[in-house]
Amino acid sequence: MQTPNDQVALTHASARAAGRGPRTAPRPAALLSAAVLLIGPAAAACGSEAGTDSGSGPAVAGGTLRYAVETEPSCIDPQVSPLDVAALIDRNIFDSLVELAPDGTIKPWLAERWEISDDRTAYTFHLRSGVTFHDGTVLDAAAVKATLDHAVDPKTKSQYAVGLIGPYAGSDVVDPSTVRVRLSRPYTPILQALSTAYLGIQSPESLKRDNTEVCGSPVGSGPFSFAGWTKKQRIDLTRNDKYAWGPSSAKHTGAAYLDAISIQFIQEDSVRVGSLTSGQLDAVGGISPSRVAALKANNKLQYLKAEAPGGVYAVHLNSNRGPLADQRVRTALQRSINLDQLVSSVYFDQYSRAWSPLSPTTPGYAKALENTWRHDPQLADRLLDEAGWNAKDADGYRVKDGKRLTLAWPFGAQLLREQRDTLAQGITADAKKVGIEINREGLDTGSYTKRVMAADADLWDASTVRAEPDILRTLFDSEQLPAKGGMNVLKVNDPQLDEWLRHAAGSPFGDARDAEYVQVQKYAVEQGLVIPVYTPSYLLGASKSLHGLSFEPTGYPLFYDVSKGKGA
Repeated sequence: MQTPNDQVALTHASARAAGRGPRTAPRPAALLSAAVLLIGPAAAACGSEAGTDSGSGPAVAGGTLRYAVETEPSCIDPQVSPLDVAALIDRNIFDSLVELAPDGTIKPWLAERWEISDDRTAYTFHLRSGVTFHDGTVLDAAAVKATLDHAVDPKTKSQYAVGLIGPYAGSDVVDPSTVRVRLSRPYTPILQALSTAYLGIQSPESLKRDNTEVCGSPVGSGPFSFAGWTKKQRIDLTRNDKYAWGPSSAKHTGAAYLDAISIQFIQEDSVRVGSLTSGQLDAVGGISPSRVAALKANNKLQYLKAEAPGGVYAVHLNSNRGPLADQRVRTALQRSINLDQLVSSVYFDQYSRAWSPLSPTTPGYAKALENTWRHDPQLADRLLDEAGWNAKDADGYRVKDGKRLTLAWPFGAQLLREQRDTLAQGITADAKKVGIEINREGLDTGSYTKRVMAADADLWDASTVRAEPDILRTLFDSEQLPAKGGMNVLKVNDPQLDEWLRHAAGSPFGDARDAEYVQVQKYAVEQGLVIPVYTPSYLLGASKSLHGLSFEPTGYPLFYDVSKGKGA
């Protein structure tokens, strides 16, 4: 779930057994002092489906988990990379100040308790004792300060964490076990942000190294430590035998059951699944929906699914240039695509067609948008005629003032996943039916990043992962440009969106805050700024010899409680 989030080197569980609408949960009565804080309805609700053996069986210590993913990160400094694969790896290496628990509450982790100032611009964390990093350094307030300062340091070149941390103004070391985090303005999502792997606490000694070294061998305090990286093959982690400070949602205490984890990078889906079936791998992520039926039919395997919170996979439209500067053209493109049919056929009904920029498992999801904007090629034709694109050339594409209605959609060839190339072909074919030409151009990662950072595209696609509706600010606030750690790649600059998003970010949890996020979602769709396509889900296949597999609230698999059965 890329991203943060997935392309541009930008891009991203407690389950609801059924239903896709937001779940109602009680709200916190006060925000001024907290050791447990409810952050909102369905904040941690990743819809999930588990195999029959996913959480049962005896915990047998020992063994190496051989786990394969489709994408290799370029950096695993959590404050740098926005990629979901980096977050998956880093969650094993790093602990966070607080935990977003499966029931949607914020609970203590490295911080035993905290206080929030009356004006909500200062958070004072009291750290637990006895925590050590993998290099032997003791956790203290200086380590927290060093980590957060590292996230916002321009030299770090953070692609996501710097945006997550919001209006961070600095940290004060009150005493060795107490740190005060200061904000320049109230920022309600700060605790959820601090619960993510992207703001996992690093050893301050390790941060004194060159940034390249931190990217390639970071040092945390988590249940596993970094052991090695064989480029284009695997990253190896080894058990932290001293670990005794896991989150409260964990099923056991003390060191992890597994001796080690080998995270292997295998881009071809058929090879990953084949290696799982043959027993060369214990588990694989990023399963193609087309292979789910075969996985379920194999009595030696288990299948798990977690629907991700955050931003759905969507195509964003550049309203600042060319034909898409006209809202009528944007809406025509949006309505020209038969998303129900396309998503169902490409993803074998394993992913749900999206209606909003937010996933249904995210707080503040605009359920009212469902079924409000359907495939309507007749409307698309009428809008294009009204916009002056009422002539067609010999190839059937619309023409205006001698120019064909053509849109540029570059993509990073190495960043494709989840059959998004197939999906794009379907979108392109549907657009052609109403006379819109879409040019897809595959680029190497460097060239793609340059194009997108310059907003040199008419269309840009991504999904993002965050259990907080503030992800909408990351996507649409005019200040949230990629150079600042945001994901407003196509430089949306709308005063109305800015007003709603900034006010909501500083508002306390409640119906009024949710209502503002609903307004944002409706506005973005109605203005044709975005085409929500599908809600990503993490599809995982595993041997039934693995026990204790689960997902964290953001939909990534967790390995701390995992054990391998006898003979595995």
